[in-house]
Amino acid sequence: MKRSELFFTAALVPLDFIMLVLAAISAYFLRFTNYFVDIREVKFDLPFAQFIIFVAVIAVAWLLIFAFLGLYDVKKKRRFVDDLYLVFVAVSTGMAAIFAFLFFAQELFGSRFIVLVVWFLSIFYVVFARQLVKIFQKWLFRFNIGVHRVVLVGLNPISQSIVRYLTDKKYSGYKVVARIKSFNETVEGTLERISQRKGIDEIIQIDPKLPKGQVLSLIDFADERKIDFKYAPDLFGTQATNIDVETFYGVPIVYLRRTPLDGWGRIIKRIIDVILALVLLIILSPIFLLIALIIKIDSRGTVFVKLKRVKKDGEFYIFKFRSMVKNAHRMKKELLKYSERKGPLFKMKDDPRITRVGKFLRKTRIDEWPQLMNVIRNEMSLIGPRPHEPQEVEKYTKHQRRVLEIKPGMTGMAQVSGASDLSFNEEVRLDTYYIENWSLLLDLQIFLKTIIIVITMHGAA
Repeated sequence: MKRSELFFTAALVPLDFIMLVLAAISAYFLRFTNYFVDIREVKFDLPFAQFIIFVAVIAVAWLLIFAFLGLYDVKKKRRFVDDLYLVFVAVSTGMAAIFAFLFFAQELFGSRFIVLVVWFLSIFYVVFARQLVKIFQKWLFRFNIGVHRVVLVGLNPISQSIVRYLTDKKYSGYKVVARIKSFNETVEGTLERISQRKGIDEIIQIDPKLPKGQVLSLIDFADERKIDFKYAPDLFGTQATNIDVETFYGVPIVYLRRTPLDGWGRIIKRIIDVILALVLLIILSPIFLLIALIIKIDSRGTVFVKLKRVKKDGEFYIFKFRSMVKNAHRMKKELLKYSERKGPLFKMKDDPRITRVGKFLRKTRIDEWPQLMNVIRNEMSLIGPRPHEPQEVEKYTKHQRRVLEIKPGMTGMAQVSGASDLSFNEEVRLDTYYIENWSLLLDLQIFLKTIIIVITMHGAA
């Protein structure tokens, strides 16, 4: 852990306290503006000095909730959506306690306006301040302050993608100081010199096929020098992280959980799917009409197409805006030899079947919006593995069929991780991780990242 990271994590505590108090002060004085006084007369008479004392006590209690939810965990690197979610939960929990207190002790003050505004401003101020801290940290990366120096083990395509990403993202906070294919005495000497001269913060094993003996030597090397060791698991390793232990007639038994999407997880996800799909259909309906008109003007054929796909319990048809010429499916057999992707999936960069409007619809993923109807019909989910064609599924190996375990989604981990550049096995690994580590927060992250991709038209597959 870098000293700068410890400093900024510690600084979040007083910063959060200041933001919470500032939110309360803002709400207090906002209530006394002429606009709100004219709408509803102020009936409480809590002096500002007493109000501040009360707020300070509440803010300290809220910081304990923040800590309990992991907002001051020095080990975790949280993104904006993580902070937003956790701060929302923490503030809402604290606000629920205040509402309960006001219910039983109404003599304090009866301004529900202040309470509600404090709730909103607390979330906004705290998240905003935390983002400013992160921006300042990224600015310091320009001067190599707080940058993690990383050694990548493996020369496979994934490690190449990581190097390209870190090269493009100057503010990632990581710098690759060495890439090695394997670990032996010669390599150990090289890493030792790098460690003594400039330092190594992390060793990341990207190649899961590295011999076990070399992995153990790498771990020993890292332990002796207090270097963090991380690794990317293979498909079995991903599954093995999702385990529970139970006692079976006095014998400890380890079993692999299939997915958290059982029981209440499935119910909650379905409720969210239906509500969001209905809301999005209502909001997007004018755009649907415009797109339908443009498609009809651009080329002959229907506005929508129905394409056969596979899910766990059989086949179904997904709805899409037509982005190809009429009878495009008949041309696919002739184009299979031009597929630019390894594995059972067909991918062709300059597919001649795609219309002029279709290129735009695919780049923005607008062609997939009609699948909201599939979500309402309980054939798909908003978030999940990509739905695949029957002839593609026939070529799946046993472990690849794992992606059929849950309902397919309009978007998913593979799609927001650059699915057009990933191999099929890498896509399966991402979808398998999603299946075994599902959470509402993970769905929120994927949903927000999808919106960014659609808006920027970057990374569409």
